[in-house]
Amino acid sequence: MILFQSFPTYFCRMTQKVTHKILSGLFVCGMLVTQTAWSQKAVKGYPLSNRLNSYKQIKLTTDTTILSEAEKQCIVHLIRAAKQADEIFWKQTYMAKSDALKGIKNDTLRRFLEINYGPWDRLNNDKPFMVGVGEKPKGANFYPAGFDANQVEEGLKFRVLSPYTIIKNEPKPDPKTPPAPLKPGELPIEVLPLKNGNMISAQGFGEAYREEVGKIMNEMELAAQAIEKEDPAFAQYLRVRSGAIGSSDYIMSDIEWLNLNSRLDLIIGPIENYEDKLLGVKTSFEAYVLVRDKEWGKKLDRYVALLPELQASLPVSNEYKPSLADETPQREEGAPVEMIEEPGFPPMPKPAKALSQLAVFDAVYYAGDCNSGSKTIAVNLPNDETIQKYFGTRRSQLKNTMRAKFENMVVPISKKLIVTEQQSNITFEAFFNNVMFHEVAHGLGVKNVVNSVDGKVITVREALGATYSAIEECKADVLGLYMVTKLHEKGELTGNLDDYYVTFVASVFRSVRFGASSAHGKANMITFNTLVKNGSVVKTAKGYKVDVVKMKQAISDLAAELLIWQGNGNKAIVQTVLDTRGLIGVELQKDLDVLSKANIPVDITFEQGIDVLGLQRFDVKK
Repeated sequence: MILFQSFPTYFCRMTQKVTHKILSGLFVCGMLVTQTAWSQKAVKGYPLSNRLNSYKQIKLTTDTTILSEAEKQCIVHLIRAAKQADEIFWKQTYMAKSDALKGIKNDTLRRFLEINYGPWDRLNNDKPFMVGVGEKPKGANFYPAGFDANQVEEGLKFRVLSPYTIIKNEPKPDPKTPPAPLKPGELPIEVLPLKNGNMISAQGFGEAYREEVGKIMNEMELAAQAIEKEDPAFAQYLRVRSGAIGSSDYIMSDIEWLNLNSRLDLIIGPIENYEDKLLGVKTSFEAYVLVRDKEWGKKLDRYVALLPELQASLPVSNEYKPSLADETPQREEGAPVEMIEEPGFPPMPKPAKALSQLAVFDAVYYAGDCNSGSKTIAVNLPNDETIQKYFGTRRSQLKNTMRAKFENMVVPISKKLIVTEQQSNITFEAFFNNVMFHEVAHGLGVKNVVNSVDGKVITVREALGATYSAIEECKADVLGLYMVTKLHEKGELTGNLDDYYVTFVASVFRSVRFGASSAHGKANMITFNTLVKNGSVVKTAKGYKVDVVKMKQAISDLAAELLIWQGNGNKAIVQTVLDTRGLIGVELQKDLDVLSKANIPVDITFEQGIDVLGLQRFDVKK
């Protein structure tokens, strides 16, 4: 986010720089628990066992025989670091994991609490399933109850609305009472005034979660030491990313990450803003430990070169399809170096060419936000719009997780809801490519708009606020299929085009089961309701039938709508679309109930970790 990217740079200049060694020694206490477990009992009548059984557990593995001894040792430390990111996410969304699970003797309740990272059923519209907890706070633990962003002074917004701070109410300072002495290594709390005279504090993640952050940095250093002789570039990235987690300045580590082509990978830090349903700006901690499938990745290299052509073919006027980083021309030797000059972004040379990748991985560990409720099967990062503009993104497909969802959900759903004559159109190749181009589509369209209030340039994410995530996911779904269609017409994708469309519809049924509280679920409802109204998807006595000819036009039309809504930054229109087209109708709910009665999983959970990978002998610090 351009408006808030200035926070890490300015804040780092204002505070003492702390080295990795000091941080790992001094980060000894975590964020105070901000909520209380009101009860250890489930809500009477809540179908807890059925809800737990709606998840299919799979083993998260890969072929470890291809890994060197150093890579195996490195993975152990990466998993340990990921576990600490998991602990932070618990605190961000509910409370410390140990406090949340303390005293719960009912194994079913305990496991369901673990899956949801709290007492709200993420795939059932965040309904509370424990007695006395009430509705899930829209701002999770990022803001105090009743927080009003309109009360924040303009000059303090970069700090208060930073993606990387926790906001709390504070008492007004009493000049007669001296402040309590700081603990060793503790930074003073910055108290800020609101327009109404009340006081708040804005504490950076590095301080709020100092114990866990210290452990993450320590494990990342050990991982770097394990791998640096074989893969110095990956070791360098781990150290740069470790420093970023301590300072909340992620720009350089994101760029370093885009340069990687290592077998191992670690995505870790506060990344997505799905958990902040109040303002849509605060980011949640998560981690993926990944092993690259280089053979699959080679198949996708040619698609990167086609991205500018795909962007140019979007069904909107040029103002809604700005140039991509992938269009950056190769700089000729000796040519003058141009500098990036963007608000809040550190001055640096423009790259000679984009660093964009389409990559394929096996995931071997999920933690935090990506592990809560529905599991991510593809990742498009970095989210920073300026990095996307000049450096590109990496679209990572998590093949083993993707195949698990296809086999356990998409195929059985199609057998229940899709007409028999179209069930042969459900293929993994179509599912894989639809998901891949969903991630590619995140990079398309307008990224910045002019604020209608003060005329300042802000990001689309800021303009749309809490409505952004759902409409962005919808855009990615629809534009992904639009690009698949264009590539198929060019002969760049094999298979029957009907496969892509019918598989897309079957996958929509999969995603709408995530519920209205999920950005992905709401996004798919917009698409589904649009297709039904258009007559592209028709319910018959034998199931749903897809009219591919009609659907091609409907997808093109909806793609244009989504690009224009985002490009105009019109929050009111987007909210209306979510409120009208983002709902599950009565007939569809009956069909979804059929899937539940058939015991088709809603999503998956993982049996994962060092032991599952057979790497116990490297786990010397058990």
